[in-house]
Amino acid sequence: MNQDTLDLLRESLPYIQKFQGKTFVVKFSGKVTEDKENLASLAEELALLHQVGIRVCVIHGGGKQLTELAQKLGVVQTVIEGRRVTDDDTLELAKMIFRGKINTEILAQFRRRGVSAVGLSGVDGGVVKAIKRPPRDVVNKQTGHTETIDFGHVGDVVEIDVSLLNTLLDSRYLPVLSSLGADDDGKIFNINADTIAAEIAANLGAEKLILLTDVNGIYLDEGNEDTKLSRLTVEDARHMIESGRATGGMIPKLENLISLLARGVRSAHVVSGTTRNAILAEVFTDEGTGTMVVA
Repeated sequence: MNQDTLDLLRESLPYIQKFQGKTFVVKFSGKVTEDKENLASLAEELALLHQVGIRVCVIHGGGKQLTELAQKLGVVQTVIEGRRVTDDDTLELAKMIFRGKINTEILAQFRRRGVSAVGLSGVDGGVVKAIKRPPRDVVNKQTGHTETIDFGHVGDVVEIDVSLLNTLLDSRYLPVLSSLGADDDGKIFNINADTIAAEIAANLGAEKLILLTDVNGIYLDEGNEDTKLSRLTVEDARHMIESGRATGGMIPKLENLISLLARGVRSAHVVSGTTRNAILAEVFTDEGTGTMVVA
């Protein structure tokens, strides 16, 4: 074992002691789960967190895999301003892909690492109570006209019940939750995985919400790695929005993180889900790898 490795172990010890018994909510995007080797690497990193006594809860979507299956089967997909319209056929595919294929593949990788993971959706145990998203007026950028869009079986979160998740976490299981929810009539909805992850983190009183994406943090200039921000306070994030420095998709992401930290989650991290050891470096080293947002 070389000196650098030993130094890294020494650096990680205070963090292991600090976070033992704390809850981390980790959100996988569809892109980070599609490559088998990448998923195996992520499972190994999270298994290490689990083994040192951190309570880990994983939330995943699967938009990329859903789009690919829809194309194979000839099910036309409509996406408006980044939001998928979920018709009857798309909902059937979402149930198969999210709760079936992706969830099971994640569980298999945890099994390989000796971790007792449990696959769920937001429907299990009434974890995610949702209602149908009402139709919304959206401006068609090509025509300039306002159109009323019905998003179909897309749900908005009304309530989160973490009783089942706490039961599993208290018993040293690692819950893996797919982004489906239901209403009191048993109607199933496709729900944004970022939203579910944030709501569950807030309701579990999580120490950290870790968003694994295909970029390694928040950039001042989208796509320009030289402008990556290593650490942000809520005040900094607000200033970025108000001054116009935050643009496009960065604005809702920052607004969600500001709201989350106001509800008691200690820190939120935007980290690359495709860079080996990015989670371990973010959690157990002083400099980290992504962007950490703190209150």
